[in-house]
Amino acid sequence: MDYDAQRELQQELSAGERLAWSGRPRQGLRLRAADAVMIPFSLMWGGFAFFWEWSVLHQGGPGFFALWGIPFVVIGLYMIFGRFFYDAWQRSRTYYGITDQRAIIRTARGVKSLSLQNLTDLSLKERGDRSGTIAFGAADPRYAMWANVGWPGTARYLPPSFEMIDNARQVYDQIRDSQRAMQQLKGNA
Repeated sequence: MDYDAQRELQQELSAGERLAWSGRPRQGLRLRAADAVMIPFSLMWGGFAFFWEWSVLHQGGPGFFALWGIPFVVIGLYMIFGRFFYDAWQRSRTYYGITDQRAIIRTARGVKSLSLQNLTDLSLKERGDRSGTIAFGAADPRYAMWANVGWPGTARYLPPSFEMIDNARQVYDQIRDSQRAMQQLKGNA
C-alpha cells in the first residue's frame, strides 16, 4: 500500500469500511500512446504559429495580425510543452483505493466512488513492466483515441480508471477477488 494514498483516502472511508489497497499513478513527465500523433501535430501547429508571429513582427505587418497570432502561439506552447506538465500536475494530486466495498478515485477536482458490486465492465491494459491501467467501464469509441492527448477536459470521454499504476494485474485480480467475495456473501444471505 502507498502510505501517501492511504493517508489521503482515509477520510473518504465510511464507518466499518477498510482500505484493502491504495496507490497512485506514476509520477513525473510521461509519454502516452496519443503522443505519437500529438507531438508531430503540436510541432506543426507551434511552428506555423511562431512563423506567423515572427513574420508579422519582422515585416511590419498590421498590429491586428500580431495580436491575432498570440493565442495560437500560446496554444502551440501548451501543446508542445505545457500539456506534459499539466498531466504530471494532475497525476501528482491523484490517489486510488480499493476497499471491501468500492473503488475510490480522488483527484484535485473531487472524489469518484464506484461500487465493486455494481461494476460489470472492468478492463486491464498491462505493459511489459507490469504497470498499466484498469478501466471501470467502456470508453466511448468515437473519442477514446483523443481522450489522453493532454488537453484539459478530454478525460471526460474516458471511463473512470486507475491509470498508470504499478503491478496492475495484481490490483485487477484483487478487485475481481473482492467482487467474487461480495457475490458469495450475497448468495449466502
